[in-house]
Amino acid sequence: MNMKYLYISLIIMIATSCSVNKNNKSTATNKPNIIYILADDLGYGDLSAYGQTKFSTPNIDKLAKEGILFTQHYAGATVCAPSRSSLMTGLHTGNTPIRGNKAIELPKETQTLAEFLKDNGYKTGGFGKWGLGSANAEGSPLQQGFDSFFGYYSQMLAHHYYPDYLWENDKKVILKGNQGLNKEQYAPNLIHKKALSFIDNHKAKPFFLYYPSIIPHAELFAPKEYLNKFKGKFNPEKNYKGTDDGELYKKGRYGSQPNSHAAFVAMITLLDDQVGEIVQKVKDLGLEENTIFIFTSDNGPHKEAGADPDYFNSNGNLKGYKRDLYEGGIRVPMIAKWKGKIKAGTTTNHTSAFWDVLPTFADVLKIDTTFKTDGISFLPTLLHQENQKRHDYLYWEFHELNGRQAVLKDNWKLVKYNVKTKPEYFLFDLSSDPSETNDLSEEKPEKLKELIAILENSRTESENFKLK
Repeated sequence: MNMKYLYISLIIMIATSCSVNKNNKSTATNKPNIIYILADDLGYGDLSAYGQTKFSTPNIDKLAKEGILFTQHYAGATVCAPSRSSLMTGLHTGNTPIRGNKAIELPKETQTLAEFLKDNGYKTGGFGKWGLGSANAEGSPLQQGFDSFFGYYSQMLAHHYYPDYLWENDKKVILKGNQGLNKEQYAPNLIHKKALSFIDNHKAKPFFLYYPSIIPHAELFAPKEYLNKFKGKFNPEKNYKGTDDGELYKKGRYGSQPNSHAAFVAMITLLDDQVGEIVQKVKDLGLEENTIFIFTSDNGPHKEAGADPDYFNSNGNLKGYKRDLYEGGIRVPMIAKWKGKIKAGTTTNHTSAFWDVLPTFADVLKIDTTFKTDGISFLPTLLHQENQKRHDYLYWEFHELNGRQAVLKDNWKLVKYNVKTKPEYFLFDLSSDPSETNDLSEEKPEKLKELIAILENSRTESENFKLK
């Protein structure tokens, strides 16, 4: 009898064990890890996968070879903070709480991407530049769904690669090697180590790694071992004279860089190496098949602190830069990889935007969101399915330089400049004119009227961001 009961007990134990393993596997499959890497001011043409010829980005290119490359992906805005607000809230800049680079807090009641994932079983970590609130305040990432954060809260502080301090959660971390005029602790390297540790620490559970790098935002500083590789290789060099001491030093002003071209390439090369290290870490931990990678940029390329987007053709064939609502200011590279799910080496012209990211991950988890979003899931595009929904239109607004607005409907693009003073309208057919060189506003009055109506009815009023 005892042997019989022992045998039955063993059978039950084995069956239970198999059931648990299956459930764990199912849970893992339903909740893939998510790694979202956001470059800062990286242009549409700044990757060799998108046509860059003066330098290469082999690790990011490899993501494209192993995944899918988007040709018509749009940032949330044409500058940092509102683009990040759009990403986190799933709302375009006519509805998202932060619509410009003002130092205001993301309201505590805001439903964010990180909050959504945390509520659905994810460990959430942010590493890099936040820009949506300050420490111990309602806009802090710790109040917006993140379990942990390391990096910059302030956008102004993030202008500096050797800052006096960074933030770990809501605690200021003094960087002793950067005090005074010293430059010993390169912030992106410190942030990178924390991001890798986050993956190690949470490999057993689904995690969301949000990695908003500050590269290649000005100032144009790179570690010596990277800068020295490229000195003298991108002549004629561009010598930028900035602020290197005095009261304004590290107060938002950029430091001098006599080798701006070399520094720019060095920074992107470092970013590319860091992307490669993150991917390799995931592979080494055996998590590759259960991890979604996304790499993109927050807006188009800048022209500050010696940056020279024309020299590098950073916009590709697109018109405009950061702060423009022409394609060069808002169309950005976007690459996604999910081994075994996304077909390797594919390209899509599906039109998508930052506010689509939240509903996409909700779709991945098969969870209906209860809060408002302007986005549409692009999961069918990732999985090469035929049922991909499309936007009726995309909308942007910008609150500097007398105000700017833009709307994209099908292939038609309307740009409105000087909104607050003397409005100017420019109409383009992107199907035949992706470089926006031929204004059709006089030739197509009915189309102009149609898009103006969309422009005027696509936003909610905001006390902090008024267009009139």
